This record gives sequence, C-alpha cells and structure tokens, in this order.
Amino acid sequence: MSYIVKRSQNPWFQVAQRLSRHKLAMLSLVFLCLLALACFGANPIALWLGVDPYADDLFSRFSPPSELNVLGTDELGRDIFTRLLLGGQVSLTFAFMAALTTSVIGTVLGVIAGYYGGRVDAFIMRSADFIISLPSIMLLILIQSVDMTKLGLSEELVRSDSFSIYRLVLVLSILGWPFAARLVRSNTLSVKHREYVQAAIGYGASHWFVMVRHIIPNVIAPVITATTLGVGGAILTESALSFLGFGINPPTPSWGNMLQNAREAMWLYPMAAVYPGLMVLMTVITINFLGDGLQEAIDPKS
Repeated sequence: MSYIVKRSQNPWFQVAQRLSRHKLAMLSLVFLCLLALACFGANPIALWLGVDPYADDLFSRFSPPSELNVLGTDELGRDIFTRLLLGGQVSLTFAFMAALTTSVIGTVLGVIAGYYGGRVDAFIMRSADFIISLPSIMLLILIQSVDMTKLGLSEELVRSDSFSIYRLVLVLSILGWPFAARLVRSNTLSVKHREYVQAAIGYGASHWFVMVRHIIPNVIAPVITATTLGVGGAILTESALSFLGFGINPPTPSWGNMLQNAREAMWLYPMAAVYPGLMVLMTVITINFLGDGLQEAIDPKS
C-alpha cells in the first residue's frame, strides 16, 4: 500500500498520468513509435518485399505503384517505399542525436553559468549571444561546403555514411546550445537560492554535487519539452540542407535528399517528391503535438 502511495506522489508518475490523458499527444506518441519501428525495421521489410532499395534499374524509372514496388520507383528505378523507411531511419537518428546533444551541452553550460554567476556567467552568456546573432543557415551551408580532406581527414572517412551525419550533428549542436543554456540559466538562478540548496552548501557539499544532485533535477523539466520540440526542428533543418545539397550525402537516403533528387522530375512523377515531403510534414506535426502535450503535463499551469 505504501508503495502505491509513494508511486502516486512521484512527480514524474504524475506527469505520465497527465500526459496519458492528453489524447492528441498520445496519438502522436503511438504514431511516432510505429514510424520508428517501421523505419528501423527497413532492412527486414525490404528483404520480405524482395526489393533492394540501393539497386538501380534505369529501365524502371518512375514506375507506378505495383505489387513489388508499393509506392513506385524513383529517378534511378529504386523502390521508393523502402527508401522512405531508410530515409526515416537516417533522419530520425540524426534529429534525436542533434536535439539530445544540443540539450546536454546547453544544460551543462546553463547550470554552470547560473550557479557560478560573475565572470563565468558573463563569458558563457556573451558567447551564447554571439552564436545566436550568427546567420545559422548560411553558416551551416558554409561549414558543410568545406572540403574536410584538405584538413587532414582521409577521403574514405569523409565519404562514409556516418561522417556526414555526425558532422551535421556537431555543427547543429554548436549553433543550437545557446537556446537551451539561456532557458536552464534562468531556472538555475531561481533554484540556487532555495533553502535545500543553501542547506546542502552549508553542510559542506561540493559545488558539482549540488549542481548534479539538487539543481539539474529541478531545471530539467522544461529542457525535456524543448528537446522534444527540437527533434522536429532538426528534421526540418536536415531536410532543408539536404534539399540544397549540403546535408546527408547520397547514396545514403534521407527525406531531404529524396526531395532534392525528385526536384528535377516533378513533372514526370510528382509523387516521388510528395511522399518524402509528406513524411517530413507528418513527423514534425506529431512531434510538435507531443511536445505541447508534454509541456502541459509537466507544467499544468502553463
């Protein structure tokens, strides 16, 4: 009985309860879970359908939907359906990595700035203001267009499937952490003056112990919401960069470079562009619905 009472008093259990009553957020969560299962099961699905998503067949370019190719074929005769799933695998992995890395860096720097104050706070916040003032899309395009082989990296590494993903995650994290840092800093300034924090300091607890044990757990709630919404923003950024030719390198499929590849064939087979665009639209909308529901669950007064 005491376990049930203790569990019901847990704030995160109460958040889960409130979230479960938000129908639109739960529908979005179910959709995202099914989408993730389908995307990360792309290879078994392709094997079951008997298609190779990487195999070119120029004699079957822009074929209409058939029993073998559920959504037809693209400009190189490749199966669109399995490539959509593989593209979703890449886009979702990139988006979650970028949002999580950005939030971790922003949370750590925001807590340090708010807790220590003074010159540390001024240095971190002025650095954040400088990064925010930069034209992010132009800077992303500039950094992505740099030939990394001229910086000493091997051509094999630069052309690998994972390099373009990690590189884009790193760049987005560097440009995106100030937003999370400013959010965390403002909450840290409020939390560090509360009685339990001052009591821990008075008992001789180290600064790092106070930050990890008492401050971060009390400022992490809005960061979780911001991270969820950041996933949608990362998907849009990757799609835009890949559409412009500066994102995920082909032949690795992503929803953005699938849009870019279908651009020149819009009049021949417009559905080749509609399908990845629709996936981006539905995924970002459901992530935003889930983020709104999570924000209401974490802060019912908002």
